[in-house]
Amino acid sequence: MSQPPQMRVSMPDDKVPGAYADFVSVWHTADVFTFDFAALSRPPARVESDDGTPVTQAQAQVVARVRVPPSQVFEIMKALERQLTAWETETGRRPRQSPPSPEAK
Repeated sequence: MSQPPQMRVSMPDDKVPGAYADFVSVWHTADVFTFDFAALSRPPARVESDDGTPVTQAQAQVVARVRVPPSQVFEIMKALERQLTAWETETGRRPRQSPPSPEAK
């Protein structure tokens, strides 16, 4: 039985600090999943929508766009699950639950 290939990954020095993001938007085409990581550029504010209804509006700036093939998304999900479980074990905390997104309805 052959061993799976080993991946050797390097990182340019200017990428080591990373980019902070408050949230991620995920979308796809037939060939690629796109992750747009964004950071709030100013605090949320209460404004009126076009019909006069008050809404909370946040302004954000995309800090990184990552495009991956669909086959890699499953590996990302497994890695996130492993890391979240490890974080919960180490900290004794659970992430707070977000309200359901409009797309989930």
